Amino acid sequence: MENPRERSERNGACDYEREVMRVKKIRKSVSVLFLAGLVLSLVCCGAFAADKKFTIGMIIKEPTAPYIQAFVKGAETKAKELGIELLVRDGQADTMKIMEIIDTFLTQKIDAFILGGAVDLRSLVPGIKRLNEAKIPVAALDTSPEGGKVDFFLSFDLEKSSAKAARAFIEGIKARNGGKVPEGVVIEIIGDEADMFTHACSKGFAAVMKEYPQLTVARGEGKWNNTDSHAKASDMLTRYGKKVLGIYVQTPDIMGAGVVSAIEAAGFQAKDYGICGICIGPEGIDLIKKGKVLAIVEQPAYDSALLAVQYLYDMTHGKPVPKIGDTITVTNALWSPAEVIKNPWAEEGAFVVLQGPLVPQEVGADDPRLWENLLFGK
Repeated sequence: MENPRERSERNGACDYEREVMRVKKIRKSVSVLFLAGLVLSLVCCGAFAADKKFTIGMIIKEPTAPYIQAFVKGAETKAKELGIELLVRDGQADTMKIMEIIDTFLTQKIDAFILGGAVDLRSLVPGIKRLNEAKIPVAALDTSPEGGKVDFFLSFDLEKSSAKAARAFIEGIKARNGGKVPEGVVIEIIGDEADMFTHACSKGFAAVMKEYPQLTVARGEGKWNNTDSHAKASDMLTRYGKKVLGIYVQTPDIMGAGVVSAIEAAGFQAKDYGICGICIGPEGIDLIKKGKVLAIVEQPAYDSALLAVQYLYDMTHGKPVPKIGDTITVTNALWSPAEVIKNPWAEEGAFVVLQGPLVPQEVGADDPRLWENLLFGK
């Protein structure tokens, strides 16, 4: 017969074994739950990664300006083709606003960035450098930030294009004066004194004007709009009268109509002033067709945005992209051939120098390859 002590020891051993089994079951359950959670987490992360599209953040200025609309349309067209997301925001040509948007883009973890125009290109450099630090590739259209790394700056050469327009301007003066350039005044309607674009355009124009010391250049700030350009042109026509041999407008696409209206309001005909410049836009096309503007160099706005999106995508997907020293040639493209040189404004990066034809001398105003006809033509 089992004595009480033996029975007590046996019962204790059984209780111990049961406790060990209970702990093992708990540990097993915890392990299973942990593994299930880990698997679920990995599956969710994988699904999120698969769903996240390659995203480009783009900041523009003056969204109502046709050339800016061409930037956006070009970027949207290529983004849709590549199946990527494009976030377009209006920087309002304000540095603080641009910097805020860049910070938001960084929070949203964009994959690449496009600057589609700005005015003060020095003060926004800290924002460009924040993008650089985050390893986010940067492209710029129209004008380049004056610092940081800009992987691709895509535009026509403002200085050379302005010089081309200036030569057409001189030819117009000769045609109206028996093949000679007489002594007189030429009016230059510039954009904004604070803008790199303005200085580059003026430099190209001045290089040609220096060949004709008999000409006096009178400058007026049109502020990139028809209201101010009208006021300046009107004031100088009154001041210089019959001495004025011609009027050069840096960008007829957004200041040409104002100058034409000032000429006509003064009782003269626009064709007698041989208006020339760079950047056509729908307004410029219309003025050329009406014979009120002599010649304008086309800005390859639409194509520059198409190329920017393609290059940023290729760069981040291990595909070859243009490098300094290359020449890009595409059959039947108005912007081809394009040389790739070092960006003279940024600290690092390439400048893809697109061609801009002189309209209507080199390319007719009805040419379907002009983005003005492609996007706004009837």
